[in-house]
Amino acid sequence: MIVTLVPAILTTVAVLTGLAAVGAPIGWPVVTLGLLLGGLLVVRRRWPVGVLLASAAMLIAFQGAGLFEGGWVWPLTVACYTVAAAGRTRWAVGVGVFLLAYALAWDWVVTGGSPARALAAGGAEALWLAFVLAIGNSRNLQARWRAQMEETREADARRRLAEQRLEISRELHDIVAHTLAVVGVHLNVAADALEESPEEAHQALRTAMDVRGKAMADLRSLIGVLRIDGDAAPQPDLGAITALVTAARGAGLNVALEEEGDPTTVTGPQAVAAHRVVQEALTNTIKHANATHVSIRLRYTSTDLTVEVVDDGHGVTAHAEGHGLTGMRERVTTLGGTLSIEGSGGFAVRASIPLRT
Repeated sequence: MIVTLVPAILTTVAVLTGLAAVGAPIGWPVVTLGLLLGGLLVVRRRWPVGVLLASAAMLIAFQGAGLFEGGWVWPLTVACYTVAAAGRTRWAVGVGVFLLAYALAWDWVVTGGSPARALAAGGAEALWLAFVLAIGNSRNLQARWRAQMEETREADARRRLAEQRLEISRELHDIVAHTLAVVGVHLNVAADALEESPEEAHQALRTAMDVRGKAMADLRSLIGVLRIDGDAAPQPDLGAITALVTAARGAGLNVALEEEGDPTTVTGPQAVAAHRVVQEALTNTIKHANATHVSIRLRYTSTDLTVEVVDDGHGVTAHAEGHGLTGMRERVTTLGGTLSIEGSGGFAVRASIPLRT
């Protein structure tokens, strides 16, 4: 409220003191004009153009009736600034130019003043108008820039939130899907061997419990990262692929792991992606492929990491990408790599991940 009233009061005071400074008489007409111009400014933010037009018409009427002998532009300083700051600069320029032209014609033709005096007065007010409009336009540009920055920050926040949710969904799927697949296989083995081979059933159940315990530890680490601020939990790396191979062999698969090159050239994100590709490929093999043999090949070069997982399954003639395969593809493409999946006559996943993105 104070911010709204201060310009109105200053305008009223400026109209009176401006006339007093040049020695002009101050009467009730001048006081009335000052109060009217100041009163209109109370609603200038709601109707900036309307206030400017009403103020200009009022000023012309008082000047024409001989009730006010002050300037034509400076009494409308706040109104012109408000219009320009609101982004309606053309209206402010139009009204200002019209008043200057009207003032020039009035001083020259009606009052019979000298052309030099009329031009001098008009030039001074034109400079003042340009100054006020420049400040108002700068204020508008600053407000628009701030609004754009705020929109950009909000868009970035929404994008980061979406990326975090996607990453969480990937991690949960990778952990849960692989665990359920391996545990399911061992439970089936235990059920089949329970009567004929209790020792084999016991071993299968123990392996399932170990896999379940590892999955629970991974889930606790992930949930801990979500609950507290701080460093992220350790991410799986190339070394953890050995644990995946061991679990797959425990599920009855004959898994061959072949590595070529120096694994130390692989950085964190690429190592995590390679681990998840192998994990998801083994999960699909265990769940869908009816395979007995899986070949995993990791090839490291100075520029690329190549992952290839091929099984000899024969039960899948076509494949549809679910959350796991889609997440695997997104991981690889996010790092600038490529991924191919084949499901005819067996399940084959081949990924190429650049080491410098």
